[in-house]
Amino acid sequence: MDHDDQDDLTLGTDPETSGDEVDGVSVAAASRATAAPVLGEDGQPLYCTECQDQGADVHCEQCDELFCEVCCAMLHRTGKRRAHTFRPLRPDAAGESLNAPVADPTASAAQAEPGTIPTDPALKVAASEVDFNAVSGEVTFTDGGKDFSAWIGERAKFIPLRLTLAERKYLRLLEAALNVSEYTDRVDILSYGNKSRRMVTQIKDLCAILSGLLLASDYRAGRKLFEDRAFAENADFFEDIFEIGRRHKIMNPEKMRDAYGKLMYLLQDSMIPEVQDLLQFSCVKPVTTVHSYLEDLGGIDLLKDPLVAVATREIIADGKPRPRIQAETRQKEQAVETLCRKYASADLPKEAIRQCLYSIGDNHSYLRTNRDPCDKVLSYLARYFSPDNVEHADFSLAIAHGRSGARLSHDHSTQYHYVKQTLSLWREVAHEMFMLWSLADQDLLSARNPYRLKDTGQGLNRVQASPRVSRAIHTILHRAQKSAGYWVGSSVVHLADHNVPNALMFIDKYNQVASILNPVVTCLQYLDTLPAALNITENGNHGDGIPRPAAPGAEGNGTSTGGVPVHTGTPYGNASANSSTSSFFANLSSTISSTLTSTFGGHAGNGTGSSTTGPIYTQPHYRQHAQGLYQYIVQTFGSVESCKKLILADFFRYAFDGSGGDNFYDAGSCIDGRLTSAWNWCSQIEKKPYYPVFLLSGFVGFNGEGY
Repeated sequence: MDHDDQDDLTLGTDPETSGDEVDGVSVAAASRATAAPVLGEDGQPLYCTECQDQGADVHCEQCDELFCEVCCAMLHRTGKRRAHTFRPLRPDAAGESLNAPVADPTASAAQAEPGTIPTDPALKVAASEVDFNAVSGEVTFTDGGKDFSAWIGERAKFIPLRLTLAERKYLRLLEAALNVSEYTDRVDILSYGNKSRRMVTQIKDLCAILSGLLLASDYRAGRKLFEDRAFAENADFFEDIFEIGRRHKIMNPEKMRDAYGKLMYLLQDSMIPEVQDLLQFSCVKPVTTVHSYLEDLGGIDLLKDPLVAVATREIIADGKPRPRIQAETRQKEQAVETLCRKYASADLPKEAIRQCLYSIGDNHSYLRTNRDPCDKVLSYLARYFSPDNVEHADFSLAIAHGRSGARLSHDHSTQYHYVKQTLSLWREVAHEMFMLWSLADQDLLSARNPYRLKDTGQGLNRVQASPRVSRAIHTILHRAQKSAGYWVGSSVVHLADHNVPNALMFIDKYNQVASILNPVVTCLQYLDTLPAALNITENGNHGDGIPRPAAPGAEGNGTSTGGVPVHTGTPYGNASANSSTSSFFANLSSTISSTLTSTFGGHAGNGTGSSTTGPIYTQPHYRQHAQGLYQYIVQTFGSVESCKKLILADFFRYAFDGSGGDNFYDAGSCIDGRLTSAWNWCSQIEKKPYYPVFLLSGFVGFNGEGY
């Protein structure tokens, strides 16, 4: 893309982007993005030499060029450029921080990685600053300088509004129409015919299907559509129904997996000027958010009320007795009713207030499902591994190029920090996913941002520049790099190329992070319940008659910490040596499979059946089958702790080894290659020695289902 086109597509210069949308981007990205550019001696604004769409923040004395903070940090991160000096152009520019010494990669974790993200006016609320307390469900901030009202007021600009019952009926019609449509099969092909006319024909066909379905489901509403024969007369209806589909997908990433891509490509084509001239109506309207909805109804003050934190918190049942859960539920319901009475008016009914509060609650649920797995895996990394020493050779995270498919060569310490930084970056991306999805929606549906149909090696794909998403992800990456102190691996972000053709592919790619991590976390948490179910302590005092291997202590059996036996004969205990493992597991699986559904479905692992039953692992049927599983784990891996460590060590080694691509440019240590490696590890899970443990913990796949 040349510079002339880039200027038209960048943040804040697109005439179709409203001022509120630009503010929303800057709130989540950088405050300087919307600040007035510094003026030069001739009175003209000074822009960054690299991106050419952001105001310049610093002047590099050696390069003799102007840069914004993000581009400057990216270009001067390593090598001789790291020693360059900078002159800040703004009073608040952090030019001096760019010259700060880089932490030694061999230093300890405490020295290499600060505990909290540095406070910078350009960096707004980060993922690590927001803590959803598992006990109360309330939102707290680690730095103490931000309150919930300010945070949710900014985040509400990107939180989609929950669908009403009437909108859900329209959603079913849209999904039915998209499921039978062959839009992309007929449009995204190489043909000598007039492509614009082909697009218009397919769009009108889909609109006709929607009209017919509406008439069949609601005769009165459908009759109104057919009274006006022209589609242009019913433009509002089509805008609304297409917006409902987009809003539903953002709130539920696991839904509309096939239909959503078809919908976005249809709307993308409808924004082409030639197609709009033939259609004579628009199919696109902005996605309705909590902030925009309240702003239209004059109820924006609702977001400033401190009681919103109580009215929108999640009631998490893990480990709580039923009376406490009921008390928290009543407290939440009372807070909702109080806010409804306080802010209800003729323009803002109570039901609208409830809808907004429930939508904010959906945001908390989304973060717990998609962001918290990163935190949980990070906690496992810190609990079982240290960057400074290796407990046992089987638990070393070191990888070498060419061994077991690895494409990177890292020692244990380097791989530890590489994994930690990758998970921290994924956490930041998940934290800002609603904002990134909003920007992707704008990039995809911009009339000034055309795409090219190109063979990317995986068929014909729509390659389209994504300036808004690119700017946001680079800001998030810059924030993660500043938090880490030093960065292991490449900083390249693939976007608008053959790896990630457009913003839709980018969003879909990072939506898979939770689908990858959640099954791993579920398996480990299931193993955590086994000792409690069987009254097992770490010092080996079991008292239940289950046969166990001899306590380690001899030279050939390795060492033990906390009573955990470590086997050195094979990387996975005695899995290879035990000839009866297959038959034992066959008998065990037939016994346990009949109760897996009741164990994970009926009780959900939280024991909320009554106030006296307690956690699920204290139930008789659970204990019976946990005993069989525990015996299998002990015979195969030595202990539950050894099993967990071996699963984590294998995951941290080979899910972050740069594999999965055709070449180093497609995979490796680049930002997107890290996720490609994780995908590659998922595809090989059936070959792992611990795969039976995954199955017995309820694992069904990495496709976003079954957890």
